[in-house]
Amino acid sequence: MKTLLAALLCWALIVPAAFAVQPDEILADPALEERARDLSKELRCVVCQNEAIDTSNAGMARDMRVLLRERLVAGDSDDQVRDFFVARYGDYVLMNPPIKGSTYVLWFGPAIVLLLAAVFVWRAARRHKATAAPAAGLSAEEQARLDRLLSDRDNG
Repeated sequence: MKTLLAALLCWALIVPAAFAVQPDEILADPALEERARDLSKELRCVVCQNEAIDTSNAGMARDMRVLLRERLVAGDSDDQVRDFFVARYGDYVLMNPPIKGSTYVLWFGPAIVLLLAAVFVWRAARRHKATAAPAAGLSAEEQARLDRLLSDRDNG
């Protein structure tokens, strides 16, 4: 059973990448193709949004892979290819966008939202605690009555 599960996991990880890049996209030069595959793992599909163009089956991802390979064949460096895609689609096209003013929300937004939620919960808990009625103790008369009832029960 474990072997079957391991095989399925391997298949799930390998097969999408194998089907994304079509045979007609693959470059004849193995070194260029390796560069293209490495770069296509760094670029986000603008349709799928959370998937690299290397593994995406979307038509737009295919167009981006073809364009990437055309730029490499034309002699562009890896940085020039990245810059081309950033100029065309913005920093969001990078799977790991740089930290700068326009990407602060991407990098720090989740932490800020989590911090604000924690502050809200803390303040709500303090407010609830302040408005809750304090536990009242027994008066001397009530304590004496309770003691009598308990002693009657034990003697009875």
